[in-house]
Amino acid sequence: MTTTQELDTAAAAELRALAEQAGRDLEEASALDILTWATDTFGERFCVTSSMEDAVVAHLAARVRPGVDVVFLDTGYHFPETIGTRDAVAAVMDVHVITLTPRLTVAEQDAEHGPRLHDRDPDLCCAMRKVKPLEEGLRGYAAWATGLRRDESPTRAHTPVVGWDEKRQKVKVSPIARWSQDDVDAYVTEHGVLTNPLLMDGYGSVGCAPCTRRLLEGEDARAGRWAGRTKTECGLHG
Repeated sequence: MTTTQELDTAAAAELRALAEQAGRDLEEASALDILTWATDTFGERFCVTSSMEDAVVAHLAARVRPGVDVVFLDTGYHFPETIGTRDAVAAVMDVHVITLTPRLTVAEQDAEHGPRLHDRDPDLCCAMRKVKPLEEGLRGYAAWATGLRRDESPTRAHTPVVGWDEKRQKVKVSPIARWSQDDVDAYVTEHGVLTNPLLMDGYGSVGCAPCTRRLLEGEDARAGRWAGRTKTECGLHG
């Protein structure tokens, strides 16, 4: 008799094979074609995640599937400009914005773990305020899209356009993985895509306020995230 666990394992293996084949087949495809494949394959079990640094991937996905779910993590530590960008995206774009929140408010976390956990243990803070909520929020989906690009940092240099998210057992789609910053800027200009105002105020990448600063001259786009630490990723992407 086949057990539920065996069925789940078989389904995950099938999804993984599908993702890896799509990654090979779609490597040279346009972002729209990659998203068309994803929405045709997964339908309502596909969503876009957005940090609201910009709405490029959400805009692309909405062109393919109007009303697509756009998942946003409200960590409780965001800049007001980031929350404003989320609200603007929800108001003017043909998408369904879903806001995820951590189990603990910032005040509850301070009471339980002490204040400014982000300074003392940023990995734990990210795990509680980003990684766990996203894990729970993605349960109803088989595939999710990100705005990862290979040119952003060495840790993202080998991002597949379609790959397998082993941690979450889901298909992970990165339709603009091959884009450059110039490609992003050109798309934003051509389509009037909403972007976070902080990108025009010295920030190269926008995360939580306590762990993000403006760039210094000559720094790469993500240098302002967790500046002065070895930490370069929040844990959402490995």
